[in-house]
Amino acid sequence: MPSSPCEKEEWGAKAWDFLCNLRSGSPLIQCITNFVSMDLMANTLLAAGASPAMIHALEEIPDFTPHVHGLCINIGTLTPQWLPSMKAAAIEASRSAKPWVLDPVAVSASPFRLQACNELVDLKPTVIRGNASEILALSNGFSGPNKGVDSNHSSMDAVEAAKSLAQTKGTIVAVSGAIDIITNGTQVVGVHNGVPMMQRITATGCAVTALISAFIASNVEHPFEATASALAVFGVAGELGMSKANGPSSLRNHLIDSLHVLDRSTFLSHVRISDL
Repeated sequence: MPSSPCEKEEWGAKAWDFLCNLRSGSPLIQCITNFVSMDLMANTLLAAGASPAMIHALEEIPDFTPHVHGLCINIGTLTPQWLPSMKAAAIEASRSAKPWVLDPVAVSASPFRLQACNELVDLKPTVIRGNASEILALSNGFSGPNKGVDSNHSSMDAVEAAKSLAQTKGTIVAVSGAIDIITNGTQVVGVHNGVPMMQRITATGCAVTALISAFIASNVEHPFEATASALAVFGVAGELGMSKANGPSSLRNHLIDSLHVLDRSTFLSHVRISDL
């Protein structure tokens, strides 16, 4: 469903203001994430104007996590040794009233992974961001064969599951796809930005989860709108990067550059967010 002119203008202006808040505040974002995504997540946060910290040692959590502005937990290369750090950081973030985001990567790949995600969800993330298959599995409690980190479903297939998960767990759920879906259990918004080639770059989903963490840390009173805005900004950066790229490798670099230099007029002319 395309945005009406008024709807697009309102959402676009709001998203731009949220990005400006991020750039001016330079929030410190702790990322407990997987080895594949660390580089792109850190560079995405830096390009947007945030400050990344890849700290995951359990011994550091009590001293460090209370001082961050936001936390991002990604289970991509989950191990039994890292899970206690993830849980401890989530508890510290909640205790310090800091927002945190969960990325349930390949949640249905094994019972261990599903159980770990369920334990983390019970610690009340501000936002859960995943692809359609991950959100369906997390909502339905399913563990079984899948395509690893890739989705077997479109984002629209997971709308009802996302709403149910948001209502049941009291969180915001974002489903990445050709149309990014964001819901708080009642309101549903679609972000229509991005290009298919972004799916050919490993860790773009992880990177946008980190960006969501920075957006909600910079706009703590508006986590739903900030989540949609982060997805739109990342998608627009992908579109701008694709106009200069020859393939996935060059798109990765141009995406980061486009995020760094993104200006208001360019963003407003590209952003497409609408209520669904």
